[in-house]
Amino acid sequence: MTTPVSAERRDGLRERKKAKTRQTIQEQALRLFVEQGYDETTVEQIAEAAEVSPSTFFRYFPTKEALVLRDDYAAVLHAALAAQPADAPLGTVLRDTFRTAFARLSQEEQSDLRLRARLQMSIPSLRARTLDKLLSTVDGLAAELARRFGRDPDDLRMRTLCGAVAGALVPVLVAWVTEDGRRPLDEMVDEALANLSCVLGG
Repeated sequence: MTTPVSAERRDGLRERKKAKTRQTIQEQALRLFVEQGYDETTVEQIAEAAEVSPSTFFRYFPTKEALVLRDDYAAVLHAALAAQPADAPLGTVLRDTFRTAFARLSQEEQSDLRLRARLQMSIPSLRARTLDKLLSTVDGLAAELARRFGRDPDDLRMRTLCGAVAGALVPVLVAWVTEDGRRPLDEMVDEALANLSCVLGG
């Protein structure tokens, strides 16, 4: 009979395999986008490069756009927020959360982010979807901040502040991509949020 421990190990192995397959598909897709262009690359070519079937591709990514839009940065952001001191004021929590989240990105993750950001900026359909994703991230972060500070999940102040932060980060990301990552992203983010804090009166 299968023990709970062996079942847990089997489930863990299955999830790791899924994560590896997902990563391989996305890596091969981004490579092909660079080599031959986003519009010129087909799902069939991506599946072949990743050594999976088209049906397997669609189990992991419902559309080609999802290859560029899907990432784990929201989870990194929420983890950074959860690690903030319980008694820290709202402005400090916001600034330190974003600075910490971006500082945790490895060089490989930063290169991946620059590549996907370039695609998001240059492909009209991706720009629209990127805005949708940004708004979703703002909503999730605002709700989590509201819980942390004992406010209603739809608290307008929290949503407004998170929206302002997101708006400040867009030109930072554009500049960082344009400069090809010459300056550390977390430092640029911290500078932008410091400027925002000054404008809003601290």
